[in-house]
Amino acid sequence: MHGKQDITRGPLQGVRVLELGTTVAGPFCARLLADFGAEVIKVEAAEGDPIRTSGKRFKDKPLYAASLMRNKKLIVIDLRVAAGQDLVKRFAAKCDLMIENFRPGTLEKWGLGYDVLAKINPRLVLVRVSGYGQTGPYSQRPGYGVVCEAVGGLRHVTGDADRPPARANVALTDCITGVYAAFGAMMALRHSERTGQGQVVDTALYECAFSFMEAHISSYEKLGYVVNREGSSHSGSVVNSLFSTRDGHYVHVQGAQTNSFRRLCLAMGRADILADTRFNTRLERVKNADEINGIVAAWMGTRDYADAERELSAHDVVFTRIFTMTEIFKDPHYQARGMLARVPDEELGSLTMAAPVPRLSRTPGAIRNSGGRVGRDTSDVLRDVLGLAAAEIKQLERDNVIGGASPATTTSGKESK
Repeated sequence: MHGKQDITRGPLQGVRVLELGTTVAGPFCARLLADFGAEVIKVEAAEGDPIRTSGKRFKDKPLYAASLMRNKKLIVIDLRVAAGQDLVKRFAAKCDLMIENFRPGTLEKWGLGYDVLAKINPRLVLVRVSGYGQTGPYSQRPGYGVVCEAVGGLRHVTGDADRPPARANVALTDCITGVYAAFGAMMALRHSERTGQGQVVDTALYECAFSFMEAHISSYEKLGYVVNREGSSHSGSVVNSLFSTRDGHYVHVQGAQTNSFRRLCLAMGRADILADTRFNTRLERVKNADEINGIVAAWMGTRDYADAERELSAHDVVFTRIFTMTEIFKDPHYQARGMLARVPDEELGSLTMAAPVPRLSRTPGAIRNSGGRVGRDTSDVLRDVLGLAAAEIKQLERDNVIGGASPATTTSGKESK
């Protein structure tokens, strides 16, 4: 590792990362590492990462990018020119990890394949994120999270059975892949520290999505069972569904286990159901799901949410209303756990973001600053990390190899889907 360890700045203090990725999966991986103390140097093109034109803006600042780029040093290098590629090689000698999510073969085309980088720094770990992996017949296909989750099976099981496959309104597969990539990076870094040998972490979006289909793979292989969409219910777990209150709140109730079902029946004032042979075992409840779900739906539909919450809570039933962002910002548990972190921002004063997770008792993560302007740290990083003189930095800038601090992109960003 490079630099001194300071446990007040997270367990990855001293680990230096060069992030070459764009949009979500690669940058999300790097953001996780940065939250826990890694020094992450994010390379962008002069026009900025495309994520800067995604999502909502406030005073022309891209809010999603501000979170995804938090805790990072932001520099501009033109990776398409030889001088820019030379800078990456010089960084390779100074870094522990490198993260990229270009189409397979792009680094090699630029003369930056792992065979080249490993000669410069044998300990270097290269984390590669792509749609379909570095090998195989699909490897050259362009891949984005929303497409690769369809290939991985997740899209088929999302939504209601009588409607087309839906998507979660977040970059789900990108984030899943980013977590796997960070996990792989930590394993490879551990190996590198023990042996002095770096390696490549090959992370494919479709494979990371497919890994979440674990419960259904053997069922197909042994039984030919093709899992389908089930909406808010669970065919093998009853009661476990979404119900509506009289005043229009959606409430998910989980009463599938024996004790949970008992508490639900008592909360509804229906102790008689416990002796009903249609419902008194888990298997029978699955067979008679429509009937028991109908009973719960009727009970819930005659109550406002406040009354349902009081009665269900009194019997320790497992349930929740569906939280909106408005409710999250008001919720006392979010406040008590500090999950809504107010972060310094150089342009807006402050921004609220999700706090780092998981929570470590001795070396917790922290957000030191939000993401800032394109190329904000170029000069400082080239001077401090690579030891470039001011004249050399200036010449690189004149040659358009690098870019310095510049106003954030003014592209009008409609919300990206």
